[in-house]
Amino acid sequence: MSLNRKDWLVYSQKVACGMLEGLGCDVSVASDGIEALALAEEEEFDLIFMDCQMPRMDGYEASRQIREISGTVAGIPIIALTANAFQGDRDACLAAGMDDFMTKPVKKDQLEETLNKWVSILNCNP
Repeated sequence: MSLNRKDWLVYSQKVACGMLEGLGCDVSVASDGIEALALAEEEEFDLIFMDCQMPRMDGYEASRQIREISGTVAGIPIIALTANAFQGDRDACLAAGMDDFMTKPVKKDQLEETLNKWVSILNCNP
């Protein structure tokens, strides 16, 4: 199968959504960072999975802007999803305001482990 960048993003989103829904999550999808920022302002989320490489506004900038929103939105945990697995990439995600880091391709067991970790943290800090 040969996919261009846009098709690959859509495919990756569908795979991740399917895994999250299979784990019992309600999922909303943004096609780019501007939509992600708008969704964060308009809807209520427990957790945000943020792709670092999105069109129009990347996940780094979207995360920085989410952290600047007043109220509880700024405190929603943001988990980076990136194909870049180097320590410098992790540091860039954390510097942008993301709370955790997952490399793609995401595996269901890793996703479940990360969800369980953050659900546990959220339950301890209601």
